[in-house]
Order: sequence, then C-alpha cells, then structure tokens
Amino acid sequence: MKKDIDFPKVEGVRVAISRQKNEVSSEYEFYVYLINENDFTLENVLVNSSGYSKKKEQKTSVLRHFIESIASKSVAKVEAIQPDLFALVNQFWVSYYRGKEVYDKKFVFMPDSVTEENFQYINVLEMEGILHA
Repeated sequence: MKKDIDFPKVEGVRVAISRQKNEVSSEYEFYVYLINENDFTLENVLVNSSGYSKKKEQKTSVLRHFIESIASKSVAKVEAIQPDLFALVNQFWVSYYRGKEVYDKKFVFMPDSVTEENFQYINVLEMEGILHA
C-alpha cells in the first residue's frame, strides 16, 4: 500500500524561470533552470514539463528532458519557455537518483506568477528570475 512506502523528501533542489535579454532583438528570452544546492550530485535527472489552465481547457504537450547528472552546487538549463505560457499553470515534475533511492517532486508555477513584480536577482544564475523551492 502507498502508506507503507517511504518517499524520501526532496531538499536543496529548486526550479527557476529566468530571463535574459537577446543581444540582437533586445527582447527578453525566458528559460527554465534546475538548481542543485546540495553537496551531492543528482544522477539520472528526468524533468517532465507541462502547462494547463485551471479548467483543463488549454494544455501544452508534455516535454521530457533527461540530464545525466547535475553536480553539487550547480545549475542545468532545462528548456526555453514562451511568455504566452505564463497565463497557464506550469508544472515541472523532477525525478532523480541519489545512490539507489529515487526522489521526485512537482514544482508548480501558478498562472500569472511570472510577472515583473515577482522577479528577483538569483545569485547562482547571475540574472533575474522567479525561484521555486
């Protein structure tokens, strides 16, 4: 039974949506990053990303990204994201191995949470973004 399974708690892993200016067009481009704040490497990382409206009327395709490893105290760029999708719920389901144990966690950015007033400087990325713990 599900209650008998021990699900390890994910700590020190964060998802960020960050922006950087395109040097040619001077418009912002947005990217999703996975941040490993731990003292250990994340192995066999799988990120499933999807977007949907609260009423499930609109939804995006599910994208799957595999990252072989993310070293301790480092960052991996996962995907580009279009600003039109910020009106949707954006979900990133992250799974990884630490030793022989599997860890997973959903990171959910609610509609219209990626806004100018919510941006903050993220030191590890050296750019502005929205950080989800």
